[in-house]
Amino acid sequence: MTFSRRQFIKGASVAGAVAATPFTINRAIAANKELRIYAWAGYITDEMLSDFKAKTGINATFTPYGTNDELLNSLRATDGTGFDIIMPTVDRVPGYVDYGLVQPLDQTRIKWDGCLDSAITGSEVGGVVKGERYFAPSDWGTEAIAYNKNEAKVSKDLSYGDLWLPENSGGVTVRGHSALVGIGLWLEKQGKLPFPLLDSYKTEKAMRANFDVILKTAVEHKGSIAQFWSTENEAQGAFLTNGAIIGQTWDSTAFKLSGEGEPVVFRAPKEGALAWMEGFVMPKNANNVDSVYEFINWYYTPESGAMFVKATGYNSTAKGAEALLPQATKDFFNSSYSKQDLANLWWWPIQEPWYVALRNEYQDRYLSA
Repeated sequence: MTFSRRQFIKGASVAGAVAATPFTINRAIAANKELRIYAWAGYITDEMLSDFKAKTGINATFTPYGTNDELLNSLRATDGTGFDIIMPTVDRVPGYVDYGLVQPLDQTRIKWDGCLDSAITGSEVGGVVKGERYFAPSDWGTEAIAYNKNEAKVSKDLSYGDLWLPENSGGVTVRGHSALVGIGLWLEKQGKLPFPLLDSYKTEKAMRANFDVILKTAVEHKGSIAQFWSTENEAQGAFLTNGAIIGQTWDSTAFKLSGEGEPVVFRAPKEGALAWMEGFVMPKNANNVDSVYEFINWYYTPESGAMFVKATGYNSTAKGAEALLPQATKDFFNSSYSKQDLANLWWWPIQEPWYVALRNEYQDRYLSA
């Protein structure tokens, strides 16, 4: 089944108008339980942990990570032991299944009526492996162009190629592997790739042929880089302290910088913002299975989803969350994406282990060039 982008966006746009099922809790299983959460830095706040405890009686601890690779390497090192719930992107889930690190979810224990139908359907690609669902969608966001509106040069028809305009030289920040994809989309639009970019995720032949061309272009423009980033804090620091005026970043980077008064805006380029979805997955050796389902069901309420969005700037899959957001958060979303931008999202394909290995090889060659 393919990911229906238009269906997902349609579902997200009406989130505030849909009433969610009231949250309930089995108090009997809540006593003396502790949930160990391993999630992206900044995703789980003290406010969220306190609310979860107040609603369920369950204590929860939060350990942050900065990248998908960090998460995967941690679980591989412990053979899926140490945490009860993790939050990978959906395109990486089949790899966790291949490595035998995660377990299927018991769908009968999840209150799916609190989650956007479009997110459930959209996450079948990656989140359902060999007929079993491993992934409960939590949020989605994009990686596109953040820039200082007072200093950066951008074209009227914004493009990933604008990063490499001479006027922006020395002031660019990008993440190694995703910058190569952005350059790939830019080159594909010009008819300069030997294969469609999506074919890079299907065969090693297409991947190497495309990325040889992409890497050559990336290295030619490497002198424009002020700083590479790999985590949220690094991306923000590039603008705040290291001279970046434009970058290919997550939407949260611009959201947080603009919230601090920085003149940074976020826009989708004509080639399409890189879109991703994250969600809740259970490691195979989770000790507190009951509390995992209580946490997922707690999250699938408007109040919890809104807390997540206010903390991160990303978009919750909890029905009704949008209606509870501050006006500034709504304004950021509406100013970042037009209807055409939302219809033109470029969703990350499934990244199987062989692709990730090659991707990292090309990223290393880019960074060391």
